[in-house]
Amino acid sequence: MELLAELTGSIGSVGYGLAAIGPGIGVGIVWAAYIQATARQPESAGLTRTYAFLGFALSEALALIGFVVPFVFGI
Repeated sequence: MELLAELTGSIGSVGYGLAAIGPGIGVGIVWAAYIQATARQPESAGLTRTYAFLGFALSEALALIGFVVPFVFGI
């Protein structure tokens, strides 16, 4: 069997780059939904703001998990 390529260095940084795409899209969707909800019904901005921050925090938690996992498993 012939070896075509050899990877050196930390492949974990590539994994984190790929893992950051999903939460980035998720954060964009959360804030887009908040802006749309506030534009449609401005008096509910206080209630929907709470849900927007909760969704933002959960999306960012996924990004942090994606950052930590390559270091934990040493890939």
